[in-house]
Parts: sequence; structure tokens; C-alpha cells
Amino acid sequence: MPREIDIDIGSELSERSAMKTRLLLVWVALGLAACASNRPVLYAAGGAAPGGADAAIAECEKLATAAGAQPSGGQVGETARNTAKGAALGAATGAVGGALAGAAMRGAGIGAVTGVAATLVSSFFTAPAPNPAYRVYVERCLKDRGFDPVGWQ
Repeated sequence: MPREIDIDIGSELSERSAMKTRLLLVWVALGLAACASNRPVLYAAGGAAPGGADAAIAECEKLATAAGAQPSGGQVGETARNTAKGAALGAATGAVGGALAGAAMRGAGIGAVTGVAATLVSSFFTAPAPNPAYRVYVERCLKDRGFDPVGWQ
């Protein structure tokens, strides 16, 4: 008597579609993280004209870039490292939960995807810090123009 083989093609296709969606979300998040930027917050010292702050910031940023300092050094790399950490933590946690339910590998996969998603979502709400060389250059330039940088946001 021939045996029947049950093949569920629909679930395999939906898993592939879900994976493509996850990868797209990762790329979008990395792109958004790369576009975000901080600007200096200034306290107008004695001789600085308060209305000239925006012009001074723009000029100092141009000078910093012309000197070779890049405003966005390493945000994509930092986001990628944090995402990898989130995936590893999620996989470990999911494996433990999955082992308790009798499906450690499936739990690890679900945990890894959850960790990636959580890390990427949290990166949307965290403004990346400017490249240290760029920040120091802009701050020194602003001080030379009579402004006192008190931080970046």
C-alpha cells in the first residue's frame, strides 16, 4: 500500500516571505540610523551674537568636513554590532525557552529574530553620537567664534 506524503508548501513560502520582510526591515533601519545626526547646543558667551549661532554651526561643520573629519563615523557599524548582540541574546534566551517546550532550535530562531527586531526598534529612538574628531573640531571652531558648546543633541 503506497504511503501518502504530506507536503506543506504554503508554510515554506510564508516563512521565506517573512524572512525577506525581516531583511528589508534591517536594511531600512540601518539606512535611517546612518541618516540621523546631532548638532551642538550652544551657550552664547560674552562676545557672541545670539542670532549668528546657526550660521556659526554651519560654517564650523563645513570647516570640519573640509579638514577631513566625517560627521557620521561608525553609526552603521555600531548599529550592526548592537543588532548582532541583540540577535545573540535573543537566540540564547529563545533556546532556553524552546528547550523547556521541547523545541530548542525553533526557540533559538524565534529569539534571534525577536532580538534583532527589538534592537533595531530601539535604535530608531537613539540619536547616534557624532564622530569624536568631528565633534572636537566643531566645538573648537565654535569656541574661537565666541560660543560655548555645552553638548550635542
